[in-house]
Amino acid sequence: MADKDKVLLLKDQGNSALNAGKFDEAIRFYSEAIKVDPSNHVLYSNRSAAYCKAAKYEDALKDAEKTVELKPEFVKGYSRKGAALAYLKKYPDALTAYSEGLKRDPNNEQIKEGIKEVKAQASESSQFNSGGFPNPFKGPEVVEKLRTDPRTKDFFNDPSYIQLLMDLQQNPTMMVDKLKDPRIMTTLSVLLNIDLNNANVQDDDDVEMETPKPETPKPKEEPMEVELSAEKKQAVEEKDKGNELYKARKFDEALTHYDKAIELDPTEMTFLTNKAAVYFEQKEFETCIKQCEKAVEVGKENRADYKKIAKAYSRMAASYLKLKDYYNSRTYFQKALTEHRTRETLDKLSEVEKLIKEEEKKKFLDPEKALEEKNKGKECFQKGDYPGAIKHYTEAIKRNPDDAILYSNRAACYQKLAEFPLALKDCETCIKLDPSFVRGYVRKGMALMALKEHAKASSTFQKALELDPNNQDALDAYRKCISASSSNPEEIRKQAMSDPEVQQILADPAMRLILEQMQNDPRALQEHLKNPDIAAKIQKLLESGLIAIR
Repeated sequence: MADKDKVLLLKDQGNSALNAGKFDEAIRFYSEAIKVDPSNHVLYSNRSAAYCKAAKYEDALKDAEKTVELKPEFVKGYSRKGAALAYLKKYPDALTAYSEGLKRDPNNEQIKEGIKEVKAQASESSQFNSGGFPNPFKGPEVVEKLRTDPRTKDFFNDPSYIQLLMDLQQNPTMMVDKLKDPRIMTTLSVLLNIDLNNANVQDDDDVEMETPKPETPKPKEEPMEVELSAEKKQAVEEKDKGNELYKARKFDEALTHYDKAIELDPTEMTFLTNKAAVYFEQKEFETCIKQCEKAVEVGKENRADYKKIAKAYSRMAASYLKLKDYYNSRTYFQKALTEHRTRETLDKLSEVEKLIKEEEKKKFLDPEKALEEKNKGKECFQKGDYPGAIKHYTEAIKRNPDDAILYSNRAACYQKLAEFPLALKDCETCIKLDPSFVRGYVRKGMALMALKEHAKASSTFQKALELDPNNQDALDAYRKCISASSSNPEEIRKQAMSDPEVQQILADPAMRLILEQMQNDPRALQEHLKNPDIAAKIQKLLESGLIAIR
């Protein structure tokens, strides 16, 4: 067997062992591969990952440093180094390692996440807060060094840079948030004597590794990245062609390339979910669902990344949503969340939950059943069984919530039981549903009278009479209200003066003057009513019963 083939075989065996949680076995395979090819940076990187998972962090650090030495432009080498240093609680050095990687690939999400984790761990560490964290920006020689270095001397022409230095001297943790500023990276290059010049990013196959969490040094299982065979590379090329056609909305052509990718590499679920995306755009939602089911099956058989599984479940859920199958949609959004929790999926699940509630509410609606309950309510009312009538009217309202008469009838029951606030609330709902229903106003007025709000009751009865001037119930109630108001004016005044809005109106010198003018010259009223603000205040005083216009 040729050395190249032997290395590839040993590395694949190491990857399989690592995925299976057999860390020592993985280390052995990688070590044997390194003996055959000691200059292969990917082997050291993979063994560093295995050492980390085996909690052998010093060895992981040595392999990460060797990876960077062999190939300085290999970004994952810095990620390996940062992870190992973080496990060793060497947070400043870990931050430096991640920063070097970020300089080479500013958009690398794994490194950005690593920096966040290190920052969080460092903020909890006494080393970070008690002076153990070396502040590269502090010291009498710092400013002089930066002023004289040709890379940074021109920065001092900008006052914001000087202020930034001062802030970092006081609080070095700000550095993580300021790394996007290219001046900070250059400043660090000068102060730490590290070459952070840009380098080309090369996409080498390598295992993925998470940044360590505080007090939990055992990383979770993640998918391996391995050197691709010729067929797999060709499959990726076919997928990329399909993606371009998908973006151009040439869906049939895209499907052709995705099918070729699947034929070349049937173990990669991404090709199947890409096909599902095409079917979704073509509104073939049932086909999309079947394709996603197959993708999940392939993904689980081949230990796919949980994010990919979640994506397939989300696409299934979206398809069920389009088919208005809200219950299945909810199920698969929930499954997606168990694989990978994202804000977008949570929002979608919340949307589906609302639709399900609306659907259940619609299923409960039944005008015929509402009529049956209404008639039962009438029978109870006539027998004097007001609680029983309320029960039936309430059930009728659930079955037909848009029927104004049901609220009016239930208000009558509440009035019989002296539950006037509840009666008033039902009357207001009744009027909102049917503003032309006179009985709703009459019953509202009666409830207001019972609550001693005679002015508001009077106004309500007047509205009823505007709708039907000959309505005897409204006329009788209005006369009764006027009689009650005039028989106890002191009670009316006391009730009105307890209203904060009335108090505020009467405390206004301008309004007191206007009221005096109205009393001396009734014709002044018409002039003042032209002002909307004044008219609203006068209306409030009329409703309170404090003033009357004859």
